[in-house]
Amino acid sequence: MCTAATYVTKDFYFGRTLDYDFSYGDEVTVTPRNYLFHFREMGNISSHYALIGMAHVEEDYPLYHDAVNEKGLGMAGLNFVGNACFHAKAEGRDNIAQFELIPWILGQCATVEEAERLIKRINLLDISFSEALPLASLHWIISDRERAITVESVRDGIKIYENPVGILTNNPTFAQQFFSLNHYMNLSPGLAENRFSSELNLQPYSRGMGALGLPGDLSSQSRFVRAAFVKMNSISGTGERESVSQFFHILGSVDQQRGCCQVENGGYEITIYTSCCNATKGIYYYTSYDNHQITAVHMHREPLEGKELVRYPRLEHGQIWEQN
Repeated sequence: MCTAATYVTKDFYFGRTLDYDFSYGDEVTVTPRNYLFHFREMGNISSHYALIGMAHVEEDYPLYHDAVNEKGLGMAGLNFVGNACFHAKAEGRDNIAQFELIPWILGQCATVEEAERLIKRINLLDISFSEALPLASLHWIISDRERAITVESVRDGIKIYENPVGILTNNPTFAQQFFSLNHYMNLSPGLAENRFSSELNLQPYSRGMGALGLPGDLSSQSRFVRAAFVKMNSISGTGERESVSQFFHILGSVDQQRGCCQVENGGYEITIYTSCCNATKGIYYYTSYDNHQITAVHMHREPLEGKELVRYPRLEHGQIWEQN
């Protein structure tokens, strides 16, 4: 399971956690403007916006988990098992495989408005990249600094939802996720007040009790509520260090620790990596489960007029600084 978030200070930031029990060997991948994208039903695109993000590269093809393009548009795919539904080829539609959606959108669109126009023409195909890589059940968040939307392909077609909180997790559907915030409208970052009874002398015994009732479990619905509360109440400076630090703290509120979320095979789901991309400047920051040192890859330091992918393996292990 995963959580994606957006954040705006002076610049626009976009990122996610990738929570799972194993990794495909993901890399920070820069796709330059002239890399040849081949789409199964839509032909080739040889000239497009440059992208940076975390991807599993298979047969020299970047299968992006999340990415941002040089225009500042970000997109991430998150598990949506049991609700996602992809379809057979449809006449009169842009037939795009699920794994092609991020490059199809980010390669051509500079804003959410442009992305929405493309999505309304799309039919997402029920085909996988290869036999070795099964079809992933996903939905997506797409955002620029002004607006975010959630895109879901379900049994009766493509659904597009406004996403005013700029947060996405997994199940249930986004409409249900967003509605659930109504249950928590009384939460506050401020001091707790006695609304229980004016006849009882009830007193707060701790700071933070204004948020008493904020869910703390690792379910996707609870992570959505918790990340939304933290993001909507976040305060930071506008500089790069303060903004990046605060973004990692937002997603740190839904971090998954090994041993707390057991899966069917007996393993444990963990936060494999957390990303934060300065979409305005094209700087991709990330941490890994065993490496909390923030690593940065700068898109605009790479030859963006090139044709070959630029790949940086994710750094898995950090170092402990011995201060004395």
